[in-house]
Amino acid sequence: MAKYIAIFASGDGTNAQNIINYFKDSNYGKVSLVLSNKPDAYVLERAKKYGIPSFTFTSENLYNSHDVLNKLTEYQIDFIVLAGFLLLIPQNIIKKYKNKIINIHPALLPKHGGKGMYGMKVHKAVIENKEKESGITIHYVNEKYDEGSIIFQTRCKVEKNYSPEILAEKVHNLEYEHFPVIIEKLIKKN
Repeated sequence: MAKYIAIFASGDGTNAQNIINYFKDSNYGKVSLVLSNKPDAYVLERAKKYGIPSFTFTSENLYNSHDVLNKLTEYQIDFIVLAGFLLLIPQNIIKKYKNKIINIHPALLPKHGGKGMYGMKVHKAVIENKEKESGITIHYVNEKYDEGSIIFQTRCKVEKNYSPEILAEKVHNLEYEHFPVIIEKLIKKN
């Protein structure tokens, strides 16, 4: 039976859409809920186009109530994917979904991770540090930003003439190629 997947996202939702597309005809997983802390996040429009229910919440709801956990329970969610979600996941959700919450980071952790390191900030840091390679890291989520156990990494070269925008495009392509495949492998195991 297919596992029910929830995607948490704070922004545009290109990774979320890629995951939704990947699982739309899958026997293993189905994106059943999209959650966001930003009521104007474009990811909510993407969810609506696919007929996927969405839920928006404030940081107050997330940290000081069981609203988000109750919504996950209501939709019988088995697995949680963070795709551009910028808040820490609270302890009550981590505890219920131990080793069933993953995140993707647009660099090779442990480098260029932690609070405030997301999106273009990461790519700028990689280039400013004169790194020879970057890539993606898919990892389990714990109580700290980008410190959960690493599940998968893949790399791309960083050429001398790269701008943060060029590097972002290279990294996005790695995300689109690998993130849904890794999610599928993990839900097959669980």
